[in-house]
Amino acid sequence: MLLLLPGGARDLAALLSRRHDAAALATLSATDPTSLKIRQRIDVGVRARIEAAMADAPAVARWTGYLALPVNAPLALRLTWESADHLWRWAGDTATDENHYSKRAILSGILISTLALRQSAGAEAAEAHLAARIDNVMAFEKWKAGRKPLLAFADIAAGLGRIRYGRG
Repeated sequence: MLLLLPGGARDLAALLSRRHDAAALATLSATDPTSLKIRQRIDVGVRARIEAAMADAPAVARWTGYLALPVNAPLALRLTWESADHLWRWAGDTATDENHYSKRAILSGILISTLALRQSAGAEAAEAHLAARIDNVMAFEKWKAGRKPLLAFADIAAGLGRIRYGRG
């Protein structure tokens, strides 16, 4: 066991999360994201990721509790960020500016809260929550479109994008 999972339970949690990411992306491969509006892409992506997790519902219930422990917060955040990044890339996102980071941070919160609701209150509550959160994000984006970004933050994010992706 030590050879397969040298990090023990942490490696197992990561393996499970990445398995769910792969299953969601396999499901999403049958859908052309360019045929959907952006809100539909995110809705379909989150639903696919949640359904992939719920295929292993008993294990997910245990591992979400494990990942919720403060000592495991960095791993939980990294895995959630990875999931959000996979979904945004599937959706066609190529942003390298501050939007790259804000989109993934917002979607991470939506993924965590939707999965928690799916586990505790069922599919109907999770679907209503997801729709409401997407509506919130769209309203925020509409408001944000009329504002200028903070130049310092925009410059930092653009620099990070150039470092990571070679463009900005």
